[in-house]
Amino acid sequence: ALPLLLLLLPAGCPVRAQNDTEPIVLEGKCLVVCDSSPSADGAITSSLGISVRSGSAKVAFSATRSTNHEPSEMSNRTMTIYFDQVLVNIGNHFDLTSSIFVAPRKGIYSFSFHVVKVYNRQTIQVSLMQNGYPVISAFAGDQDVTREAASNGVLLLMEREDKVHLKLERGNLMGGWKYSTFSGFLVFPL
Repeated sequence: ALPLLLLLLPAGCPVRAQNDTEPIVLEGKCLVVCDSSPSADGAITSSLGISVRSGSAKVAFSATRSTNHEPSEMSNRTMTIYFDQVLVNIGNHFDLTSSIFVAPRKGIYSFSFHVVKVYNRQTIQVSLMQNGYPVISAFAGDQDVTREAASNGVLLLMEREDKVHLKLERGNLMGGWKYSTFSGFLVFPL
């Protein structure tokens, strides 16, 4: 391994990256750590545990439903809730066809969902599934309202290639007019 280079810089000293990106103005006394030992996922991690990542390490998605979710669109076996429009898919780790997100690297991820039932007197239960197992659920069951949402959110530790999707556990789903959403992003890699 290459030795670490430690520099103390005076306050307000601009620092310019080697690839000539915008300068970073540092306040106070700063410690700069350089280590050219890249990890497998594109990060450069020093022996002090400091990680610098490129822009390709950004992961985020948000998908919506723009039409009513008809029962014929759901497999009787999986009951996966499908989305038909992607608003954001940074890193392209959300597959619109299957409506499944696949983690590109180990890390802490944030997920949220908002699934609307419209003019439906049946209670619905929606679960966020990680690798085929329910992690969190939400219910919407008020019979006296025309629109109601099952919503929830969670932080999850995910390994590389872990999969997350939404499943209708109970009831019938009609989620139209872009009211139903499923979103997630990488909070930080591990």
